[in-house]
Amino acid sequence: MLLTEFRSATLNLPNRVVMAPMTRLRSHRDGSPTAEVARYYTQRAEAGLIVTEGIWPHPSGQSEAWVPGLHTDAHEHAWRHVTESVHAAGGRIFAQLMHGGRKGHPGARIDGSIPAGPSAVIDAEHVHLYDDTKAAPIIPAVMSRTDIDAAVTHFADAARRAIAAGFDGVELHGANSYLLHQFLADNTNLRTDEYGGSIANRLRLPLRVLTAVTDAIGAHRTGLRLSPGNPQFGMRETDPAPLYRALLSEIDGAGLAYLHLTDDDAYPALRDLRPRWSGPLIANVGENRDRTTPSAAHAVLAAGLADLVSFGRAFLANPDLVQRIAHDLPLAPVREEVLYGREGVGYTDYPRWDEQHDTVLPRSA
Repeated sequence: MLLTEFRSATLNLPNRVVMAPMTRLRSHRDGSPTAEVARYYTQRAEAGLIVTEGIWPHPSGQSEAWVPGLHTDAHEHAWRHVTESVHAAGGRIFAQLMHGGRKGHPGARIDGSIPAGPSAVIDAEHVHLYDDTKAAPIIPAVMSRTDIDAAVTHFADAARRAIAAGFDGVELHGANSYLLHQFLADNTNLRTDEYGGSIANRLRLPLRVLTAVTDAIGAHRTGLRLSPGNPQFGMRETDPAPLYRALLSEIDGAGLAYLHLTDDDAYPALRDLRPRWSGPLIANVGENRDRTTPSAAHAVLAAGLADLVSFGRAFLANPDLVQRIAHDLPLAPVREEVLYGREGVGYTDYPRWDEQHDTVLPRSA
């Protein structure tokens, strides 16, 4: 099933294998993607869909040094090289827009600003700095209503730039402890105004951003990623089911390109939310678990829990993942020690199976 085409009102894909967004820290200092970024994604263009690493929509949302941006003409120009290369290789690519919120550090941002989130709740993770060291986290500032309004605008502006740069659409990062997730989660959102407290209030910012982006580029070019109950980076959602059921009731039927949903052992989001979502659904079942395998992905599709499955770590070390699945070939392991860096080592130097074994594989799809 993984290698069958997928067609919907919003997507036309040759297979159901999605490349998940993964931070790799290969941008220039100003946030423009390097030439290696274009090569990296083009190598993986056989995926049914590529979702890029998280891209900050404005310097106030930069989570770490060397994370790419989509805020300036230079950014837009550099990303156009990426999209043109991927399209020339027959691929499809969405830009993931990722605002760090409370995540960040002045030494990790091109503008040296203090990170701000819904509340002054610290993120315990150390942060990559521009001097290639890592720093202890700092207490974030609290976003004002003006800051919130600005963030909504920044998302919409970046979405417009993404389309101008040639992306097929954008994915809003509402997962894994970034800004939209911070407003959803009850341990990072301690606000007592209209953006905190009740479920309806905690949904307010994500819904505002989603509306602004769909108004800017169309719902059919907008995806949303969620990670209900994900405990990464100190996140805690005491009872995720009512929150995410309420969110889906607000957005189902809006004509979004897709919902990208991670599963969690404590809260089986796919089983609970799949019946509540009528649009295309991408499942990610490797978050906080072992690397997603083709057999695990096939099982998800066979159970009717999703239409497509995203692979993360498997795509890092296997640029020809689709061909390896097609021919039931073993997957290469990730070299964790070079996961992040400035160059192509551990990034674009993983060989395809046919290159490594001096053979020619018949191409699927």
